[in-house]
Amino acid sequence: MDIYIREATKRDLSGILSLYSQPDLDDGQVLTTEHAEHVFEEMRRYPNYRVYVASHGSLVVGTFALLIMDNLIHHGKPSGILEAVAVDPEFQRRGVGRQMIHFAMDRCREFGCYKISLSSNFRLSKAHEFYDSLGFRRHGISFVVDLVAEGGAIASTMDTSRPSNPN
Repeated sequence: MDIYIREATKRDLSGILSLYSQPDLDDGQVLTTEHAEHVFEEMRRYPNYRVYVASHGSLVVGTFALLIMDNLIHHGKPSGILEAVAVDPEFQRRGVGRQMIHFAMDRCREFGCYKISLSSNFRLSKAHEFYDSLGFRRHGISFVVDLVAEGGAIASTMDTSRPSNPN
């Protein structure tokens, strides 16, 4: 199967949002197109943070986000963070995800990253088997604090004002 992986554009957002509407991803809830366009533009402002799509012909059949982050540790070598991986259910188990992950690994190698990491929800055991098959190993413990409660309210009693940009 011919799969082409490239950096996403705004024109891809409807296909990306469709992939994210799968029940296992955010319970099938997705951003509005307008909100997604705003977030997409914000993401593009970050250096080395991009959304990619896997396409088969004109169809967007997979997507992921990749952040390549500079570090003051590990001798200044950057690290890659893989996020928001999704493949169209009709194209799962056909090599799309494997090609996307290898593409992300290659991008990280190009930047001299010392590692690439991702996190996955506990309940997605098939995804965990997939990542295991690609050479990922379970490492450390992931900790999460939910900062937004149901309905968008801030869940913390701490100061909720947004930090100012020091630059």
